[in-house]
Amino acid sequence: MANKQDIYLYNCNQVRILDDLAIDKENISGLQLMQRAGMAVFKHILHHYQEYAITVFCGSGNNAGDGYVIATLAKEKGIAVKLIHLKQPQSLKGDAKRAYEIANEAGVPMADFSPKMVLEDCVIVDALLGTGLKGSVKENYYDAIKIINDSNLAVVAVDLPSGLNADTGDVENICIQAQTTISFIGLKQGLFTNLGPDYCGKIIYEDLAVKPAIFDEIKPAAIKLQLNSLLRHLKPRQPNSHKNLYGHVLVIGGDYGYAGASLLAAEAALRTGAGLVSVATHQEHISTIVARRPEIMAHAVDSNEALLTLLERASVLVIGPGLGQSNWSKKMLNCALKADIPSILDADALNIIAHEQIQLNTMNHPYILTPHPKEAARLLNIETKQIQKDRFYAVKKLSRKYRSQVLLKGAGSLVCVSGNSTIGLCTAGNPGMATGGMGDVLSGIIGGLLAQGVNQNHCLSLATCLHAEAADIAAKDQQRGLLPSDLYNPLRRLIG
Repeated sequence: MANKQDIYLYNCNQVRILDDLAIDKENISGLQLMQRAGMAVFKHILHHYQEYAITVFCGSGNNAGDGYVIATLAKEKGIAVKLIHLKQPQSLKGDAKRAYEIANEAGVPMADFSPKMVLEDCVIVDALLGTGLKGSVKENYYDAIKIINDSNLAVVAVDLPSGLNADTGDVENICIQAQTTISFIGLKQGLFTNLGPDYCGKIIYEDLAVKPAIFDEIKPAAIKLQLNSLLRHLKPRQPNSHKNLYGHVLVIGGDYGYAGASLLAAEAALRTGAGLVSVATHQEHISTIVARRPEIMAHAVDSNEALLTLLERASVLVIGPGLGQSNWSKKMLNCALKADIPSILDADALNIIAHEQIQLNTMNHPYILTPHPKEAARLLNIETKQIQKDRFYAVKKLSRKYRSQVLLKGAGSLVCVSGNSTIGLCTAGNPGMATGGMGDVLSGIIGGLLAQGVNQNHCLSLATCLHAEAADIAAKDQQRGLLPSDLYNPLRRLIG
């Protein structure tokens, strides 16, 4: 089981509080904490880049102080080191100023940044901008980051890549492209979602010898989801099991031209372990579905009456895969929403809800909504870029507005069980998943788990992890060309 320090995620304000608590409760100075941080980075460099000279880029805050410590350690070790500062050291304050003074006394070579400078072969330490960045990168910091990125040299980022918003994972205009990011005290939530994974490289956590009890003082903003821990909610089957014990999933979708989406969702529900799976679709798609997967019960539905017959037998609904936005689509959705059945709403079901401004009746149970950023934007009637600018805020707002559980898909998918809950963040998954039909498989997995009796408060998190981990297994040889149906076999291995 992972340590809480490894899975708890914090916003910048929370990390500052953790820093203060560590200094206060453990009776250490801010400079000592800074020296521990610098030593952690330096040890990493020694292990991975021992044959390289080191160039340290320093800004003006405590992040810069860490950089001065690193440069001092390199000098003392006899390693060729150069420090480039973007702010005059005389402007430094507090612990950062003292770190500079120690570096200066040690004889660390220092120089002012020049936009015309050329970087020779070395490993670069990014100690430019810390967690305090708000908005865009300006002036000589922009120029420095561009020179570093254009050099194609290895970069180790101190705490986070400069230019990345530690709270949201957003990049306003430019960001350091790091090979490694070494994060201290509390892991920053923005490292793991939105653009964070694009710029952080490998993320290494260093607790700086802070005692675990410190972390009990603050409730984390988010938690990295752990598949092994979540799997305990999927109970082993007894020898006398039969299909009726494991629910009946009804997938409603498959408008003209979209039969594949409903089939993917239905088969995913079966592969996850649902006892029975049906599809409500058009007559023209019945033969295709049965030929591809005879275990799925495919029904031609062209009226509310026909759908009501199927709803009477269903224990879970998956509404949206291949649903379309035709009159038939809207009729099917409106009829299904009147049923008192736990439901997963995906794809065009979400688009219809947004366009028609449909209010969900959550009196008996919350719905599960699974939007990608564009669908989320439609649900909140804002631009997609606003969703991505702060995904954590967006997923909570969606949960509150629709009084539902919400999965906001994308790199670092976010799970919000209620508008006030700690957000779950999935760190698994890969770019090969960027293909049509992946979301349909995910919806089917959620439906399959819910049908088997997995508690709704854990179902969405478990499904998200299973889907991402199965994709990682399926993409071990090659990400490009990964198909949604490639996930079925690894999915079965994961759930046992």
